[in-house]
Amino acid sequence: MSGCRLSFPPSLVSAGLALLLAACASSPVRAPVEARGTPAVSPPVAIGSGATGARSQAPASPQGPASASGAAPARAAAGAENSGKPGHYTVKPGDTLIRVSLDHGQNWRDVARWNAIENPNLIEVGQVLRVAPPEQEAALASARTAAAVPAPRQDPVAPPAPAAVPGAVPAAAAAAEARPVAGASAPAPAAAGAVENTAARAGDEAVDWAWPATGSVVATFDEARGVKGVSIAGRAGDPVLAAADGRVVYAGSGLRGYGNLVIVKHNNTFLTAYAHNQALLVKEDQAVRRGQKIAEMGSTDAERVKLHFEIRRQGRPVDPARLLPAR
Repeated sequence: MSGCRLSFPPSLVSAGLALLLAACASSPVRAPVEARGTPAVSPPVAIGSGATGARSQAPASPQGPASASGAAPARAAAGAENSGKPGHYTVKPGDTLIRVSLDHGQNWRDVARWNAIENPNLIEVGQVLRVAPPEQEAALASARTAAAVPAPRQDPVAPPAPAAVPGAVPAAAAAAEARPVAGASAPAPAAAGAVENTAARAGDEAVDWAWPATGSVVATFDEARGVKGVSIAGRAGDPVLAAADGRVVYAGSGLRGYGNLVIVKHNNTFLTAYAHNQALLVKEDQAVRRGQKIAEMGSTDAERVKLHFEIRRQGRPVDPARLLPAR
């Protein structure tokens, strides 16, 4: 059959073309059109992007929902969970680790260690610092709880009258004998300074104090006016002496308003501070003895040559004149 050619009559070809054209006219073929409807799952839209239409929910942040501006909230300050607990302190504007430690009667190195602070120059406002040894925290919490809970009220019960004993002195007569005789002088109350001196030398707080310089006192203690110690006059280079045995916990100029400063810790209760020196003669962690020369008087961060001297009892300033011996 190779080489055979089929031929159709012209009338048959014309009829086939006519049928094909009629079929196309009755069933037109449409081009594909992109769907314009809303998709079943819309793509995520960033919150706060300003896009209109449907929005998807953004995943919750581990630090809480985003703010109205779209920015994530500030992270919680370090130690915030301990805010308000005994033995802790919340950092305020202007605080430094040295000042916080001084105000709580602690060595700043201990405070840094308790709070895992690697750079003592970096503490944040709102940060909560442990300012008491960890082993004291439970005792502080117990004391605070005991102070907050009032003791149960007990109605007084009159004791039974004692049986009469032959030869006993009646109560009225005994009371009369106990009354002071007219004209007899009662013992005078001890002076406030003497009482505080006695308390300071009792028990674990016993400290043998000495004056840190020989000059005259030119400014006295007045906590209400912010004067936390006494100022002692002198000349540049005059010796500054340790007021009692202890260990140096700070020697430097990192506390504004104090100039070149030495802080000595004497026990768990008392610290002393020696400010405005022109030279420091001791280093941190050095043991010192009462009367030892630890600095030279100067005028750093002060308007004149003087020694500003403070005694702190558990971090709180007390009047040195009440503890130092009479001159």
